[in-house]
Amino acid sequence: MVGAPLGPPRRPSLASRPVLAILPISTGYELLGYLHVLAVIAAFGPLFTYPSMQRAGATQALAKLHIRLVLPALTLVWVFGMGLVGASDDVWELSDTWILLSLIAWVVLMLVSWFLIRPAINDTGETARSRLAAGVGITHLLLVVVLYLMIFKPGV
Repeated sequence: MVGAPLGPPRRPSLASRPVLAILPISTGYELLGYLHVLAVIAAFGPLFTYPSMQRAGATQALAKLHIRLVLPALTLVWVFGMGLVGASDDVWELSDTWILLSLIAWVVLMLVSWFLIRPAINDTGETARSRLAAGVGITHLLLVVVLYLMIFKPGV
């Protein structure tokens, strides 16, 4: 057949449509996108208050906040993110560079949150403050890296 493309079908080009934070693929995809963003806000927003809460001696409130809100929200970030990949009608694949790097960053965030931040929030000693500061700093740095990946999608 003359003019028929050769080779496997290609994914739709992002250049052919506006690049939005949440692509208008389907209502379910958009809902997952909004839930993903809300989970990110719930997971990362409270971290900005951790150092001041620890200095004020509110370690019990800090521990509750971290265990009951931040860690579950960080888990939901992954759940909704994987849902977005699955519901994307093959626009995104797990093998995309920006998704792989984001998944690696998410694993590091979970490890930092569990092994660095969580043990330090119940203690007001200087070592605990240093560990909390390091954990929050690493978390904020990775947040910036993942935001870059989500916005600019390198490798696409």
